[in-house]
Amino acid sequence: MTTANPTAAFPHDAAAHRPGKIRNRVLWTLQIVLGLFFVIASGGPKLVIPHTLIENAPENLTIPFGLLLFIGVVEVAGGIGLMVPKLSALAAAGLSVLTVLAAATQAFLAGEPAMAIFPLVLAAIFAWIAYERRAGIADLRAALAR
Repeated sequence: MTTANPTAAFPHDAAAHRPGKIRNRVLWTLQIVLGLFFVIASGGPKLVIPHTLIENAPENLTIPFGLLLFIGVVEVAGGIGLMVPKLSALAAAGLSVLTVLAAATQAFLAGEPAMAIFPLVLAAIFAWIAYERRAGIADLRAALAR
C-alpha cells in the first residue's frame, strides 16, 4: 500500500514558495531594519509629536492633520507587522502600497518629484519582501479559514 503525498497533489502549495536559508536571513534583516525604521523614525513621530511636526514645517504639510495621524498608525502597524512572521507578507504588501502613495503625494501634491525616489525604492523592496513571503499570506488565509 502506498501513501499519498499531499504536497505532490498541490504543486502550488505555500511550502513550495519559501525562500532559502541565505535569502531568508537577508529578508529578516531587511524586515527588522525597515520595521524599526517605520516604528521609530517614520510613524512614531507622527503619533507622538504631531503638533511639533506641523509647527516646525507647516509649509511642508500638504495633508490634513487627521490623515497624518492615520498614516502614522498605518506605518507603525506595518512596521510591527514586518517583524511578526505570520504577518510579514501582508505588512510588506500594505507598506508597498503606502509608499507608492507617498511617492505620488510627493510628486504630484507636494510638487517635489525628486523626493518620490526614496518611497519608490522602499515600495520595490516591500514588494520583493511580500513576493518572497507570499507563503505567509496563504498560511494566514488557511489559519483564518479554520
